Amino acid sequence: MAEIGLGTLSESATTTQIEWHRVLGRLKEEIGEIAYRSWLAPINVQRVDGGEAVIAAPARLYRDWVASNYADRILALWRAENRQVKRISVVVAPASWEAGSTDRASREDATDMALPALSPMGEPVSALEIGEDRPPGLDPRFTFENFVVGKPNELAHAAARRVAEACAGQVRMVPFNPLFLYGGVGLGKTHLMHAIAWHVHKHACARKVIYLSAEKFMHQFIRALRYKSTMDFKEEFRSVDLLMIDDVQFISGKESTQEEFFHTFNALVDQNRQIVISADKSPSDLEGMEERMRSRLGWGLVADLHPTTYELRLGILQSKAEQANMRIPRKVMELLAHKITSNVRELEGALNRIVANMQLVGRDITLESAQEELHDLLRSRERRVTIDEIQRRVAEHFNVRFAEMTSNRRARIVARPRQVAMYLSKQLTSRSLPEIGRKFGGRDHTTVMHAVRRIEELKDTDPVLAEDVELLRRMLQS
Repeated sequence: MAEIGLGTLSESATTTQIEWHRVLGRLKEEIGEIAYRSWLAPINVQRVDGGEAVIAAPARLYRDWVASNYADRILALWRAENRQVKRISVVVAPASWEAGSTDRASREDATDMALPALSPMGEPVSALEIGEDRPPGLDPRFTFENFVVGKPNELAHAAARRVAEACAGQVRMVPFNPLFLYGGVGLGKTHLMHAIAWHVHKHACARKVIYLSAEKFMHQFIRALRYKSTMDFKEEFRSVDLLMIDDVQFISGKESTQEEFFHTFNALVDQNRQIVISADKSPSDLEGMEERMRSRLGWGLVADLHPTTYELRLGILQSKAEQANMRIPRKVMELLAHKITSNVRELEGALNRIVANMQLVGRDITLESAQEELHDLLRSRERRVTIDEIQRRVAEHFNVRFAEMTSNRRARIVARPRQVAMYLSKQLTSRSLPEIGRKFGGRDHTTVMHAVRRIEELKDTDPVLAEDVELLRRMLQS
């Protein structure tokens, strides 16, 4: 069977190719053009056989990313097209392979990553064929060892680790129940929840742990009502040692699901069973949630994951590069840490694009090649900040006159804010050093270089100044 991606179908296209074309089209609408081009455009369908759809990725990196981030959705969309499809397998099949190749070494390298179908209760019919060391539904990358800790997430990390150790019987039970983690998209909530489950599995595998999204909790509850198996549903969720619900905001406004979750919550707390919950807002800010439910969610410890700082983003990139055993130039990582500030997922996605480009095309990773590869992403994230705007905002922040940005005064109370403004001008604009110098009263480019180096040094030793600089950066980029 000829492989096919998202394009114009020929008149001789098979049913499988037509189904795949439709699945890709719907998925592209959901995830957007950039993500589609980056990860799904190189993916092709090989065959559908015995209820299994096999799709081919050009390299392991693509296979792992698609299997972790899109395979569940691909399966759901494909089953909407063809109910006979029970599972999806993502294999490695470089473009140079011919259809029907029998090269043994190549086929041994194409390891399946199958996804199970669901029973009426929504539970896996069969576990992933990856052994007992990898429970279904948990990402092996999301462990405490791989979580980069910084000031924005240190409380949430410490609380999550303490809960994991208590559930594993390593320390006394924690006094807070539930643990409620909240923050924006891609800041580490799901990572910490997976890490808790991995820790408990490793150190107390006999403990019963359920981790699922609030959406899946609702769907399983609806299935239970439909198949008249609500007692089985209640027994399943009220007999666990640890219940973890991700994105609880999904059940806002869904009264029946909230009612069931409320009673499940109370039953587990009464039995001293641990609950961990995540959301995008704090309990008090969850609209559409009943007051009694908001009250229960705020009973224990509420831990906020704040937006990442530059230093934390750089640390995350370094950690990801080490995990992948890749040597990424520091200048490239600094570029990503400066430019991609929204969330960690986009940061990791950008790094993966650069690595994939190197592996597939054979290009060296340089600052120039990284900027070329990510030009669309960097352009969409860029907000044009002027030096005048930087000078005005810095002057207001440090309570000095705007005219001092260009004056010749050297008193520290004036010189330090001026250096901060020069530093931010270098980081947030594309102006050259001589151009920046001219905007600061005709100063030489070496003065700007000195200011940049001085602020970088002070950020490492003066936490107050470091916080001021990061706050100004966010204000200017928002």
